[in-house]
Amino acid sequence: MILMNLQLFAHKKGVGSSRNGRDSEAKRLGVKRHAGEFVTAGSIIMRQRGTKIHPGHNVGIGKDDTLFAKVDGYVAFERVGKSDRRASVYPERVAG
Repeated sequence: MILMNLQLFAHKKGVGSSRNGRDSEAKRLGVKRHAGEFVTAGSIIMRQRGTKIHPGHNVGIGKDDTLFAKVDGYVAFERVGKSDRRASVYPERVAG
């Protein structure tokens, strides 16, 4: 009687690992100028998807929902109602 000790190995790499490894580039979203910071007209305050934060006084909104300053001034983030937030730019610094 002949005993053979055979070990079978995969002849192809596992399907999962060879087909992984792709991801999209980061979009650099988020707050660019924080509350109390001085901004010049045209400065981007926040890049976002959708209107997580709405435009307030002296703030415009781009077609990709980017918030930008319309005038030189200081950034302020405010609560409106229970859940809505907005970004405003005031020529003079706001207390708080």
